[in-house]
Amino acid sequence: MTTIELLVYADRLGGTIHNLQTLLDGPLRAFGSVHVLPFYVPFDGADAGFDPIDHTAVDARLGTWDDMRSLAGTRGLTADLIVNHVSSSSVEFIDWLARGTASTSEGMFLTFDTVFPNGGTEKDITAFYRPRPGLPFTAYQGADGSRHLVWTTFMPTQVDLDVNHPAALAYLRRVLQTLAAGGVTTVRLDAVGYAVKTPGTDSFMTEQTLEFARTVVAMAHEESLEVLVEVHAHYSQQLAIAPLVDRVYDFALAPLLLHSLGTGTVDRLADWLKIRPANAITVLDTHDGIGVIDAGPIGDKPGLLTQAEMIDIFARAERATHGHSSIASVVPEWFTLPHQINATFYSVLGGEEVPYLLARAVQHFLPGRPQVYYVGLLGGLDDTELFERTGNGRDVNRHVYTAEEVERALATDVTRAQLGLTRIRSTHPAFDGDFSWTAIGDDRLELLWTGTDAVARLTVAMTLDSPSLRIELTDAGRTQVLDTVTSVAAWEPPAR
Repeated sequence: MTTIELLVYADRLGGTIHNLQTLLDGPLRAFGSVHVLPFYVPFDGADAGFDPIDHTAVDARLGTWDDMRSLAGTRGLTADLIVNHVSSSSVEFIDWLARGTASTSEGMFLTFDTVFPNGGTEKDITAFYRPRPGLPFTAYQGADGSRHLVWTTFMPTQVDLDVNHPAALAYLRRVLQTLAAGGVTTVRLDAVGYAVKTPGTDSFMTEQTLEFARTVVAMAHEESLEVLVEVHAHYSQQLAIAPLVDRVYDFALAPLLLHSLGTGTVDRLADWLKIRPANAITVLDTHDGIGVIDAGPIGDKPGLLTQAEMIDIFARAERATHGHSSIASVVPEWFTLPHQINATFYSVLGGEEVPYLLARAVQHFLPGRPQVYYVGLLGGLDDTELFERTGNGRDVNRHVYTAEEVERALATDVTRAQLGLTRIRSTHPAFDGDFSWTAIGDDRLELLWTGTDAVARLTVAMTLDSPSLRIELTDAGRTQVLDTVTSVAAWEPPAR
């Protein structure tokens, strides 16, 4: 059977690790795995935990390592290994600024001179790909008065590691050992695509990056950890790294589904089904928003979607969110479009249940492991108030749920139907069988699983203004048809 994973911040769903486990042991028990987004010290830093001061400690406001081991007791547990950077407030970085070459962290951090020992030209420096506006350096001064241009790919307070240096590799190994001891079964390599800076390239997902990925995968496997890699990039780069790791994200699925629902066609989606990696984590939305770049062209590489089709996806999202997605989404330096839509997936579909459940059904029927983001599960719409408070566009999709809000969401059809899909995928015996798919005409797609005495068939119609889905489940000679939101919500596995 397939294990379905919930992607969640402990502080934003439950408030603590213990309370999150209570939800997973109770109304969310259909999920056999959970990816807890950064719970390190501090979980509420400038980048919502992706700027760890201490990557080996559980923030005491959330719980302890004992709580994490308890959470992992009956399910899979995924945690982030942040390979590109640490906080400028980390012990390691502070010690390096204070002691310089006498520090045990000497060499751990990437500086301008490390990358360009003979100097860099304007062409060299501007060639680097950065997912933020501006240049990737921040000035820091050592206690002895020395001045350093430290590489900061994301934020000025997120200082990049020199992942080719033994000090940085030793640091990553210590973190991996701590995670394994804490009950973690899978590590997600966060921002690995940016980790290696190679002059003369854009330094994103180069051959040197792949070699580093091999190194980290080997280190993780030594600790009996599976590896999931996070790369928002051209789909060909997902295909290139998929054989090197245990799991890779299918980020292309979300924009392709938005294209299908917006145009009434399935041809672009069908092109992807022919080549998508089988070891995928299938997602529609994450804490970073909805990736669009993953299906589009980059440079001279054609995409699964054209530039014009990407523009149309952003335009439809803008209309559905009443202009807010265009305000919240960020355009990287040297690009003309955002790489991601900062909005909830439900908001981008106008809060309409049928197209939303259709997209979720496709996600749950494709090979790989479906991962459902907590805001999407609870039918969340854009949190514009949180965005106004923080100015961080991604916060529109990072709502902090109260216990009362969770209870109300669990009673809605849109949440109950997603839990129904989770039960179907994780318990129906057809999903232990063989997968096939067929495009029917211009606007319909059939996804089929065939096992011993069991069949699961999903037929979706992307017809403009009237999309529909039909699920047929056969087990031991008995067939059930689910073709409404309420019928999917009500499905329970038969007693055996």
